[in-house]
Amino acid sequence: MKAVVFEEFGSPRKVLKLEERPLPEPGPGQVRVKLILSPIHNHDLMIVTGHYGYKPPLPHVPGTEALGVVDKLGEGVTNLKLGQRVTGGASAAWAEYYLAGAQSLVPLPDGIDDATACQLVSMPLSAWRLLGELQVETGDWIVQNAANGAVGKIIAKLAAERGVKVLNIVRREAAVAELAAEGIGDAVSSEHEDWQDRARAITGGAPIRRALDSVAGRASDELLDLVAEEGWLISFGALSGRPMQISADNLLFKRAVVKGFWAAKPSSFHTPEQIRGAIVEFVGKAARGELKLPIAEVFPLEQAAEAAEASNEKGRQGKIAIRGS
Repeated sequence: MKAVVFEEFGSPRKVLKLEERPLPEPGPGQVRVKLILSPIHNHDLMIVTGHYGYKPPLPHVPGTEALGVVDKLGEGVTNLKLGQRVTGGASAAWAEYYLAGAQSLVPLPDGIDDATACQLVSMPLSAWRLLGELQVETGDWIVQNAANGAVGKIIAKLAAERGVKVLNIVRREAAVAELAAEGIGDAVSSEHEDWQDRARAITGGAPIRRALDSVAGRASDELLDLVAEEGWLISFGALSGRPMQISADNLLFKRAVVKGFWAAKPSSFHTPEQIRGAIVEFVGKAARGELKLPIAEVFPLEQAAEAAEASNEKGRQGKIAIRGS
């Protein structure tokens, strides 16, 4: 079978290659899945460059989430059937076939489009878990940057369902209109010099208890400027590629708390049963048309390096995805 492989850490454009590999055989509790679509997440690219929280042994086939069709059942698998369309977390998914734990896969109804189906676990679950770990209540304000990203949009919508108010920070005025078109308000573009004043005007002076930072660099301290005393700043990413900058004034005099969130780590706030229930809820929302996760462009396995390059382009309306043969 064809598979995307890298033998050294580095720029995806340089190190990702297509190779012929043996067809994998599922072990007990596993299934073999024929790839339909796999979205490229930021953490996928970080794994390739060697800057993620762990480094896999090399050579390695990337890809951590995918949509596919069950092709072969391993010993003891009873919850899935051959030919079933499934989504979920995976390993080595950028290949014509990949292996996955049967219990980690979710069967899908036919009505969910492939673009949404291939993204139904990683980002929605991260957003759901983040909201739980923020420990906020109905009527509380939180602030997030990169609000026009997929996770940011999901957080805004899930928070609204819970009565939590979200101040959404973006980097382009056009993104404010994009959010509004999806029913997400209370947004401000940081391209305006007075954006923090505009942000405070939206909250009417109400305290902002939590901040979600996906950008790092100066953006970290700019968010903390908006947070109330004893508020939290949660680091969820570093899209700027720069270290977090936090002023002593904000940290000390606000007695602020700065924490990190890594979705790959087990949660102390949610049980496995609750997490499974959340995924089932996302599937239901997608089936009813309440959750749409667009794909901006699809590349074949042979163009994985080009796909990775396209994934770094700003202003995309959705993820970049890799398709099976």
